[in-house]
Formats: sequence, structure tokens, C-alpha cells
Amino acid sequence: MNSSLRLAISGLGLVGKRHADAIVQVQGVELAAAVDPQESGRMAARERGVDCFETIDALLDSIEVDGVVLATPTPLHVDQASACVERGCPVLVEKPIGTSSREAHALVALALQEGTPLLVGHHRRYNPLIQRAKDAIEDGLIGDIRAVHGTCWFYKPDQYFDEAPWRKRSGAGPISVNLVHDIDLLRYLCGEIVAVQAISAASARGFENEDVASALLEFGNGAVGSFTVSDSIVAPWSWEFTARENPKYAPTAEHCYKIGGSEGSLSLPDLRIWSHNDRQRDWWTPISATSLVRDASDPLVNQIRHFCDVIAGSAEPIVSGAEGVKTLQVIEAIQVSAQTCRRIEIPPFEATIARTFGNDISQNIRYF
Repeated sequence: MNSSLRLAISGLGLVGKRHADAIVQVQGVELAAAVDPQESGRMAARERGVDCFETIDALLDSIEVDGVVLATPTPLHVDQASACVERGCPVLVEKPIGTSSREAHALVALALQEGTPLLVGHHRRYNPLIQRAKDAIEDGLIGDIRAVHGTCWFYKPDQYFDEAPWRKRSGAGPISVNLVHDIDLLRYLCGEIVAVQAISAASARGFENEDVASALLEFGNGAVGSFTVSDSIVAPWSWEFTARENPKYAPTAEHCYKIGGSEGSLSLPDLRIWSHNDRQRDWWTPISATSLVRDASDPLVNQIRHFCDVIAGSAEPIVSGAEGVKTLQVIEAIQVSAQTCRRIEIPPFEATIARTFGNDISQNIRYF
């Protein structure tokens, strides 16, 4: 990796500050500048000793940077990422990649056309415990996946919404803001989701968006799944409380995912595999759990390090723009299903982008 890579961050809010803290922990990388029109962002930039620009274009016109991390509100993602891509500047876009898969498809196509790396910030894939779970599944420790169940329940304080009023608007509810992380992990661990059915309820606080939803998931490999999400339930069962990724959340000893297989079951993030003695697969035979051993490190730091490796040309994206779009397509399908009370099938990403932008793009989509 280049020993003097310079990164900039657009958006020094709640998430952007965490990215800034991660950058300083990666050797040979520096935070070179920030983009934020708000006074709070400019103040955060001053505290870190870097210049703050009003726009992405102003940044790219003024200084040389090797990559940009976008931690701005979702409606800004595609326009800002496109500005970076058109300048040949690699970009890491926070999840979700855009407000719609249609505009996100166009961004991926642009990145391929320009030959500019495009990554999406589904940082949980960079957690060593997720890689350990992935290895266990691929090694056949639980057999063929038959079902998965997940829970994402917590209560966000009023202050969270008052600080950023866009969080109260339609499309900014927990399906888009929170469930998108979980759906990305389910796709990564269990396979592609090909259809969904969902229901949701209007915000009890009177916001435009939902505050609770439930989805049934159909996987291409024949597995089925269920997931509930809410930002208005007091409970210990969410990735935030159980994974110990972010010290801001008081940890619990619970788990939030259960993945059931033909040879055993896996709970996460505690990495416990349940199976019958001598693998008898018999409900009269005693069942016991084995806890898998894994490394521990900050996934946000790992993500920045990987982004730098991609910039240097020594790695391909773990979460490319295409992966971000595939996850967004599932989230869109859940939102549509909740609104229409219909089962929604999800078209294959490659077929959609080939139909829209041509076969050359669909055949070379892995890197972008």
C-alpha cells in the first residue's frame, strides 16, 4: 500500500466522525480534508486540523486526494459519488448506496465506464466474526441453510431525529437506515434474496416513515427467512447491542441472528454452533453448542485499510457498488411490499444492468 495516501471525508456528522477516527488508526494514511457546509462539520474539521470545503467539487478543484469517503445523507450519495468517479477519484459511499436502485445502477455503470473504484460502506462484512461465520458456513458446519431469523430492535431517542430532521421523512425509517445493514449480511452469509413479503406500521411519533416492519425472505437456494426491525422498541436484540462493534452502545449477552441448517444451527454474533451429539440429527438426541474462536478488530478500521488497498490496486472491493445495489434492491422490494401488501420478486442485478446499460458492463461488474 502507498505510504502516503490522502483521504477526504464528506459529511462530518455521527458516521463521518467515526470514519475520521478510523483513518487515524491506519498507518500510512492521513485525513487530508473534509467537505461539510454545516458549522458543526466545519468545527469538527478544525478540531482535526484539516480544511473544510463547501462542496465535493470545491475539494477536488483545490487539493489532491487519493480517495473520498461519503458519509452524507442518502439523497446526496449518488450525485457526490458521481462527481468523484468522473474525476477518477476512488470513493467509499456509506450505505445505502442511493435512494433508489435505478440511480445506483447508473452510478455503478459510470464507475465501470470511468474505471474508478466504487465501494459501499457495509462495514459489518469487515468484522472478523462475520468472516468466521462465513467460513463455518462454507465449510459445511451447519450443512445446507434452510432458514434464517433476525431481530433488529432498539429505541432511538427523540434527539436523534431532532438533530437531523431528514430522519423523520418518508424513506428514512428503520427499513432503509438500519435493516439495510442486516439484509447485506444475510445476503453475504446465506445467499441471494429473490423475493420478499413485508408489512410495516406508521411511526408512533407521527413521523412520515415507518417505525416497525417485518419481512419474509425467499432465498435463491431454497432457504426462507424472517426479519423484524424497529427503532421504537426497548429491547436488547440488535446487532448494535450484541456485536460490541461500537462502544457507544452498551453491550448485551444476547444474539440477534439465527441461521438454521440441515446439520446444525448458528447464532450470531456469539458464534455458537448447535448440533446433536455425534450429529445424529434426531430431536430425541441431546443437543449442545460449540463457540467458535475468532479474531477481534474494529470493522471500520478494517474497511478503511481495505479501501486503501483497493486504491493502491492490491485488492478488489469486498463490498463493490454492485453489492450495494443488490442489497438496496432487496430494501426497495421490502418497502414496496409493505406499501402494497404483495409478494415482490427481485430481478437479478446482472440482468437488470445488462438490459439498461449493455452486456459489456454486466460482464465486468465485479470490481465496481
